[in-house]
Amino acid sequence: MLYFASASSYTSKSSENLPAPLPLSKLFETLEERYDGIKAKVLESCLVTVNLEYVDVPEGAASGTVINEGDEVAIIPPVSSG
Repeated sequence: MLYFASASSYTSKSSENLPAPLPLSKLFETLEERYDGIKAKVLESCLVTVNLEYVDVPEGAASGTVINEGDEVAIIPPVSSG
């Protein structure tokens, strides 16, 4: 699991390992259990990648997508540039 920007600030980590396999549908719930409030403050507006491919968490959850051992998952909050 890789955390960027506000996700990294919220967790105080740039990366960590999560138990696998993990259904994509349980990803946000698992992170919320570890970091109370992260879902509303960070996750609801972020992008998620699995093995460098963007996934839509609600749609991926419905498709039965599973995060397996060795998969790279990244939480990428919205960014702005000027």
